[in-house]
Amino acid sequence: MKKLLPLLLSCLVLLAGSAWAETVLIAGEDDWAPYSSIKKDRSGPEGFAVDVVREAFKTQGVTAQFTVLPFTRCLRDAEIGKVVGCFDATIIKSNEHTYHWHPTPLMFVELTIFGRKDDPKSNVTLSDLEGKVVGTTIGYTYPTSFTENKKIKHFEANSDAQLVKMLANKRVDYVLLNGIPGYLLVRNDAQARDKLIRKGMVSVDGFWVAFSKNHKDGKRMSEVFEKGMQELHKNGKYKAMEAELAGRLKLPNEMILRPDPPAQGRAK
Repeated sequence: MKKLLPLLLSCLVLLAGSAWAETVLIAGEDDWAPYSSIKKDRSGPEGFAVDVVREAFKTQGVTAQFTVLPFTRCLRDAEIGKVVGCFDATIIKSNEHTYHWHPTPLMFVELTIFGRKDDPKSNVTLSDLEGKVVGTTIGYTYPTSFTENKKIKHFEANSDAQLVKMLANKRVDYVLLNGIPGYLLVRNDAQARDKLIRKGMVSVDGFWVAFSKNHKDGKRMSEVFEKGMQELHKNGKYKAMEAELAGRLKLPNEMILRPDPPAQGRAK
């Protein structure tokens, strides 16, 4: 009996710890693979950003539970305090005071210029888009240097997938897509994969979890999450997760995330 007593006490301590472990509800967007998208069985989100959020909280003893929402509703639910936070968001002038932001970005994503392979132009920059019809997606926010350039002929589509098809059918000259999600859309489209290619980039943008200012735990959880992000970078787990993503998706070198890109933001 004496030998069993320490074991029983240890079990009670573990059970007590589990009972008091903190859980937070985080909203992830539903249609932005490979970062955050709804699983085929619709049981929850999956993707690189989902894994990072889960692991960052885990380092701090917090369990992240997820709900999956369209991006605009995701942000709205975080704003009103229905969830503690929403990802994947960027910091722009219109929302910089709406949410609590953690200093270390969740990830960096390239804003890529896609064009057709039969276009001889390479290393396309923002100025090269002047006089061209350039497709973007309704509901996304792009750099003001692009949106306010009246020499560019702007066209808006309902989705990234629609942009890919329009570019393949020569209805626009170029499209702006986030690098890896755009590359995967092209690769998975039988009509587009042999016609389209990365032509250049506009920027490399940071993405964050937008923590609610109207949730009682919003500010505190933004601080907890920041500690978790720092720990993931310190212990090498974050870099290992990036490498796993690149290997699993068999990404070409130009699509692999840069280790230390400039911290700019673009909201979707």
